[in-house]
Amino acid sequence: MADVKVNGKPAVKRRRSAFRIGEGLSRRAYVGIAGTVFAAFVLLWWASTASGLIKPIFLPGPDAVWVKMVALAADGTLWVDAGASLYRMMVGFLLASAMAIPVGVLIGCFRPWEAAIEPFVDFVRYMPVVAFVPLTILWAGTSDIQKFVIIWIGTFFQQVLMVMDNVKRVPPDFVGLGRTLGLSEFKILTRIVLPSSLPGIWDTLRISLGWAWTWLVLAELVAATSGLGYRITVSQRYFQTQTIIGYILFLGILGLITDQSMKALERVLFRYAARR
Repeated sequence: MADVKVNGKPAVKRRRSAFRIGEGLSRRAYVGIAGTVFAAFVLLWWASTASGLIKPIFLPGPDAVWVKMVALAADGTLWVDAGASLYRMMVGFLLASAMAIPVGVLIGCFRPWEAAIEPFVDFVRYMPVVAFVPLTILWAGTSDIQKFVIIWIGTFFQQVLMVMDNVKRVPPDFVGLGRTLGLSEFKILTRIVLPSSLPGIWDTLRISLGWAWTWLVLAELVAATSGLGYRITVSQRYFQTQTIIGYILFLGILGLITDQSMKALERVLFRYAARR
């Protein structure tokens, strides 16, 4: 509690509360709350299946899923599928990001380029990625290139606009200060605009990484001979619900690992923009 005086008189004392807007939370409390939510999810899942409320053909219990996933991991199937999917996702995502960042920075800084590129990007990003799947199969068959193209289409156009917004959020006073100091446009871009916008761009990459996983699984569900999405499709044909649920949960774990890894890297790479 803090004592605050108003007009020389003690004001009402206020207790610190985690439910106040913007209030911090200790790491221990954060992990505890998150762990409780996951435990409650598993408990609810177990209760709904053990009680017979939901038949195993529709939703097997956590124990059945665990046994199946351990068996798939032991014979190497899980790791082969995960390796194929990780490779496709990372290549497609990195290609899209490497192209989207410079384009987004360009149109975020210069209005003529924004007029030339932004409307077209807006036009394409509203086209459903699912509709491109048959077309990409015609172009590249069921090879890995087809997966790269789907991931690229699903992430590149969204990333361009988000990077553009990150660049536009750089305070104009920062740019004005650079001009006052006599910096060239290139130096203003590299010394002021990019360092100011990079934390936001990193957040954009972290968010769009989730989209890359989604589009990868979509591509593998439709046209693949390996990967996590492919295994889900095969399991559906033979009513292997344990494998389907297990692979969906495994995808969630992979996504959580990559997301938290990028959060940790953000704290290391952008200490100058550290947030609570």
